Amino acid sequence: MLLNADRRIFMGKRIEMETQAWQMPQGGIDEGEDSQSAATRELLEEVGTDKVKILDVSKRWLRYELPTSMARRSWKGKYKGQQQKWYAMLFTGIDADIDLSASGHPEFDEWAWMDSKECLEEIIDFKKELYASVFEEFEVILRS
Repeated sequence: MLLNADRRIFMGKRIEMETQAWQMPQGGIDEGEDSQSAATRELLEEVGTDKVKILDVSKRWLRYELPTSMARRSWKGKYKGQQQKWYAMLFTGIDADIDLSASGHPEFDEWAWMDSKECLEEIIDFKKELYASVFEEFEVILRS
């Protein structure tokens, strides 16, 4: 969860979706990689910046499951969801430091800073519970 100084949350609109699909950056942990390194690497790949300060890490692993039809289509049936460790990161750069195409393989074509209520309105239905858990986990940081 990337936060600006006003504690608004970075959300990106996914490129390959038929309908508007906004989400926070996320990704997998490569073999031999720890979760913190993966979080900062994924942020650099998806958002184009590593200008962050880690504020906290979720105490537990959080998970979501894809709807069956989406699991078959998205990951060829190999995976049905994800288990995730979440990091709250403070963005220390300026908006111009965000470059969605920096990796050469962009996942987002638009981005915005949103409050947690807006995020829950924009996130796809099957991830709403996950996002509510993330916001609960980091509620002290979101209020500071």
